[in-house]
Amino acid sequence: MGVRVPPFALRTIRSTPFLTFSLTPLLPKRMSTDTKSLAIQVEEGEAWRRTVHVTVPAERVHTERSKLARSFATRARIPGFRPGRIPASVIEKHYGAALDQQMVDQVVNAAYKEALETHSLKPISEGELEDLKYEREQDLSFRISFDVEPAVEIARVAGFKAERPAVSVGDDEVTKVLERLQDQNATFEPLESGAAEPGNLVALTVVRLDEEGESEAQDYDLTLGQGDAIPDVEAAVLSLEVGGEGEFDVTFPDDFPTEERRGQTDRLRIRLRERKAKVLPELNDDFARSVGEFETLEALRERVLEDLKREADNEAEMSVRNQLLEAIVEANQFEVPSSMVDRYIDSMFGTAKQAPSEQLTQLKTQLRPEAERSVKRFLVIDRLAVAHGLKASDDDVDDQVQQMAERSGGNPGELYARLQKQGRLEQLEHEITERKVFDFIKEQSEITQAG
Repeated sequence: MGVRVPPFALRTIRSTPFLTFSLTPLLPKRMSTDTKSLAIQVEEGEAWRRTVHVTVPAERVHTERSKLARSFATRARIPGFRPGRIPASVIEKHYGAALDQQMVDQVVNAAYKEALETHSLKPISEGELEDLKYEREQDLSFRISFDVEPAVEIARVAGFKAERPAVSVGDDEVTKVLERLQDQNATFEPLESGAAEPGNLVALTVVRLDEEGESEAQDYDLTLGQGDAIPDVEAAVLSLEVGGEGEFDVTFPDDFPTEERRGQTDRLRIRLRERKAKVLPELNDDFARSVGEFETLEALRERVLEDLKREADNEAEMSVRNQLLEAIVEANQFEVPSSMVDRYIDSMFGTAKQAPSEQLTQLKTQLRPEAERSVKRFLVIDRLAVAHGLKASDDDVDDQVQQMAERSGGNPGELYARLQKQGRLEQLEHEITERKVFDFIKEQSEITQAG
């Protein structure tokens, strides 16, 4: 008999980088009570798992079923009987099974709701209904298991140590960025002759040869040396000159994306129709102006250096935060509900959910330890924010938007409206809260500077 678990019990947590909870006090290991004729027991399992055992007396079950039967009788249309005048025995004959199903649904839903309210339980996962027992004129009983909001107490928040990594950014790093900009803005010049070389943009025609003959010719464009083709194909192209062709045996590598093709060998006829050489722009003032609002190459260098230093500082700050957070989690041990970890893992996959089920299960198993640590870190941040009044206020958000507008030269009101429309104000609020929490932790910790 299928019974729905009531939707009022299915409370979920937002999938955001920052989780917010109201924390529920711990329940005794096992307790029971009697409310409105229900016998209720709540059993505490591991990792914030709760199981509610409920028994509904036969008298209450009978009363609910009788109400439903009368409702059926007023609405039923059975040939030979006037509406509202159909005997109970006829209603039972035609609708007995439907009456049982609907009655069980209603009784279980109502009883479950009462059990949750009586014990102030706040499920954060879908309830799992088990061991439903119902027979006419007998008590109805069932149990439902679910996870509840964890009560996280952070007893120690001070006296931790962290080391800030050394930040070093110089001319070599700036040069690498400029070289990437050159490469991104490169052009390709056609070459009428000569053999293909790494870095060339080549145009190919490929025909697969097998016992049944030749496949339809396929044209491809790719850049040699960037992994656009499997190694054997690239090696074959590098042996050709413009206008030349040859037949080659190519073997698909063991890491080829299509598993069934791995290790297979194909006979291909490859023709090099065209090749183009990459031409990098000269690093000068004109180049600087072409990539942004820079009057000179030196101004571009200065901006690149500034950005690199800011990025390095952010990475160093993130390292300090991670060290302190790991220390707090280690010093304040607690369990997290499995359902929280499951939802966190699911949020990480996105389009990867289309992968084969076995592969997906394996990935989830591998990710679970790190996912559990991440959920613990989120809970610690949230608990500290609540306990020490560090939640971002409306004024904090307004000030942050004002600063962002000043840096970009925009209008604060327009920026606020745009962030609100994009649904990013909540994310901004979380970032501010997180920053305030870490400032609080760092004030009570020892931060040293590496070499």
